[in-house]
Amino acid sequence: RMCELQGAVAVGQLSKLESVVQSRVDSANKIAEKLQGIAGITTPWVDSRNIHTYWKYCLSVDGNIIPNGPVGLAQKLKTKGIFSAPRYIQKPAFMCEVFQKQNTFGKSRFPFTLARPEAVDYNRDRFPGTYAGLECVLVLPWNERYTDEHIDYIADSIRAAVGE
Repeated sequence: RMCELQGAVAVGQLSKLESVVQSRVDSANKIAEKLQGIAGITTPWVDSRNIHTYWKYCLSVDGNIIPNGPVGLAQKLKTKGIFSAPRYIQKPAFMCEVFQKQNTFGKSRFPFTLARPEAVDYNRDRFPGTYAGLECVLVLPWNERYTDEHIDYIADSIRAAVGE
């Protein structure tokens, strides 16, 4: 929840929202174009009915093509001064203790007691896509102030890191 002061600042920034989003979209489109054709790298796909605002820029890295997958690529990018987060999060939220042990509100287990049993079955086998996604994602920070030079540097560094 935000306080009144945070809300006032947010309202004051709303007039910038459209241009900020457009700048992020434009720069994301530029890097996507520059990364096309790199074996083992897949850029985000966005349905034409949607707008991706690119809070972060996520790449899918095929570990069968790029040695050590997103972790290996992240290590190489770090040597070029490019921060990235392989796997983004180390485990899905539902694997955290609060969900696994249903340890909330003392010993009540509320709100888990309201759910159907299958709704709180967090067996890993039920979520293969979640784990597959985490294994291949590399998250790059992204912002509306990236210049063409920044984009070129990031794209060129990725190409060099994968040996292209």
